[in-house]
Amino acid sequence: MNKPLEGIRVLTLEQFGAGPYGTMFLAELGAEVIKIEPPDGDPSRQVGPHKLGSADSEYFQAWNLGKKSVTLDIKSPEGRRQFEALVRTADCLVNNLRGTQPARLGLDYASLAPLKPSIVCLHISAYGRSGERKDWPGYDFLMQAEAGLMELTGEPDGPPARVGVSLIDSMSGLTGIVGLLSCLLRARTTGKGCDVDTCLYDVAMHQLTYPGVWYLNEGDVSPRLPRSAHLSLAPVQTFPTRDGWIFIMCMTQKFWLALCEAIGRPDLVDDPRFPDPNTRAQNRAALTDALDPTFRTHTTDEWLAKLTGRLPAAPVYRFDQALDSEFARTSGMVSSVPHPRKGKLHVLANPIRVDGERLEQRACAALGTDNKSLLGRLS
Repeated sequence: MNKPLEGIRVLTLEQFGAGPYGTMFLAELGAEVIKIEPPDGDPSRQVGPHKLGSADSEYFQAWNLGKKSVTLDIKSPEGRRQFEALVRTADCLVNNLRGTQPARLGLDYASLAPLKPSIVCLHISAYGRSGERKDWPGYDFLMQAEAGLMELTGEPDGPPARVGVSLIDSMSGLTGIVGLLSCLLRARTTGKGCDVDTCLYDVAMHQLTYPGVWYLNEGDVSPRLPRSAHLSLAPVQTFPTRDGWIFIMCMTQKFWLALCEAIGRPDLVDDPRFPDPNTRAQNRAALTDALDPTFRTHTTDEWLAKLTGRLPAAPVYRFDQALDSEFARTSGMVSSVPHPRKGKLHVLANPIRVDGERLEQRACAALGTDNKSLLGRLS
């Protein structure tokens, strides 16, 4: 496959989640992503429990597939010289350092424009490069807490809960890459690069979407609802089956009518408590009480056989069931790449397809693997 970003060279100074997740997409879309690491490497290379040697781990690979690796001390005179020589060959530079560090380390556009006027510099920080928190460290889970996302997650009678994965890191990485590619397109036209910023806090707040708009305009504070229910439509929630759980999403009246027919409950169609999605949401407890006994009469698979193709429904899987499911395998979302220590490292495929084909993947290079091929040319 002729990948769409072939010919683009990206330098990145990054660690852990947000920056690496975004630049992994650039690498898998064909860009040459050169991960510039300190001599002891990105700290996430040491994150267990599943190590792949002395400076590699499955945790690290999950964020860094497809990248090259060079080791540089950019604070030393020689390291800075080699770094600047690389900048002259690059299209863009990415970092996910604290807000004031890019300027201090000479990683912003003002510092690098004399070397490469068209360079685009992406900065992904915790709280931005200005303001009272610019020097604060920050991580995904803190953002979920402060942005109110944890308060919206979990059962009403339980404690606030975070999403089970680092979703804000991933969203921040992708948000940053949207900005980077947009500015890179402009730089290709004008010859002038720029700084482009995003931060974890802003991205977390942006995920409040319509509940945020409701509060800002109406003072409507969205509550935490039982059964992972939708805030304003019903039935959009989990239901217990004979052997587990199923998620039903009747986002429209059409799907509600299809559900009543499929489960053999035509009596609910004319029930004055349930005429439309919004009214059903107001009477959610009564609706749940009416539907629970019916859903408990069959297994999850039996219900899926009845509902699939008629309305949106999905099994509520455990983590292992999700990865071992037949659909995950046949759809190609579970993949593998060669790895020198593991042999075959199983990974999650990139969710983008180009001309119907999934993107080819490879493991991130071992620490400093590309020093000779990339830095040797700069001597």
